[in-house]
Amino acid sequence: MRIRSAAPADAEAIERLRVRGWQTAYRHVFPTEELDRMQPDWSRWAESLARPEPGFSCFVAVEEETVLGWATVGPALDREGVGELHGLYVDPDCWGRGAGRALLERSEVELGRTWRHAVLWTLEDNPRTRRFYEAAGWRFDGLTGIFYKLGVEAPTVHYAKRLRSSTSRW
Repeated sequence: MRIRSAAPADAEAIERLRVRGWQTAYRHVFPTEELDRMQPDWSRWAESLARPEPGFSCFVAVEEETVLGWATVGPALDREGVGELHGLYVDPDCWGRGAGRALLERSEVELGRTWRHAVLWTLEDNPRTRRFYEAAGWRFDGLTGIFYKLGVEAPTVHYAKRLRSSTSRW
């Protein structure tokens, strides 16, 4: 398996994995009938990968040219001077094979090039993902929120991590 920068040609695979991830991981949070109706919309990915916003990066984990997972990072949306892991998804058939860990490590390196601290949001009722981040040194910092999706108000939690290396002055 290798990690590389995502390209516009990866848009379909990235979106397909995002939808499959939602349909598999969040069945206990969101209505199953709504999850089952989710349709991939890779057009937004193709555009954002072709013309990425400044400061944002997207990576894919690839094995024999098959995309196993992806992660996207950039500036935090809710605070200045901090980086954010905006998303990390792995094909549910590949959970536990190291793709998520490799993507997270690559994301932390990329974030550390600009920021000393990084944050992320995840669903509160997401024990597998929370254990994954905590095992990698991310810590719940006490902030909570609500994510509105598919007619549900899902509680969210905020994690933070001090990054090992940085070129920032923060």
